[in-house]
Amino acid sequence: MDWPSQTREWCLFLDRDGVINERIFGAYVRSVDEFKFLPGSLDAIAHFHQIFQRIFVVTNQQGIGKGLMTERNLHEIHRYMCEEIERQGGRIDQCYFAPELKSDPNNSRKPGPFMALRAQSDFPEVNFEKSIMVGDTDSDILFGKKLGMKTVRIRTAEPISIEADLTVEHLNDLIDLW
Repeated sequence: MDWPSQTREWCLFLDRDGVINERIFGAYVRSVDEFKFLPGSLDAIAHFHQIFQRIFVVTNQQGIGKGLMTERNLHEIHRYMCEEIERQGGRIDQCYFAPELKSDPNNSRKPGPFMALRAQSDFPEVNFEKSIMVGDTDSDILFGKKLGMKTVRIRTAEPISIEADLTVEHLNDLIDLW
């Protein structure tokens, strides 16, 4: 796979749980106290801030639809996450989330394109063919592939049935690519 050598025109889409922070398998990160950055993720995002045009978080959050947390809880978590990233010299341009249940026929969850299309509407310079999606699940990878993005999988305990363009152990493993 040929990776872009010049990324300034490129956008980076990041899943949250399992990519930026520790994923709680079988449960949800419902508060700032439960949000734990994965080792190296802050350094990686600070590095990517220097080379990518835009960085977005796109995250399925059906814990809201299940009534286990509120959108206010999620906004507090994202505010904390973004403040910590900025403290380390990074930046997230926008966080997009899908609060609906998987079973909702009109949901905006990945692998559907809704969150990416919102990012493109908010930031018209977004070109999916010059974008990279980093995630830890098949729905993340399928999301990127459907939109024509390059895809990177962060390896977790999640079963794999859709191959990404590249698989790595941690977000900071990508620093050497750019």
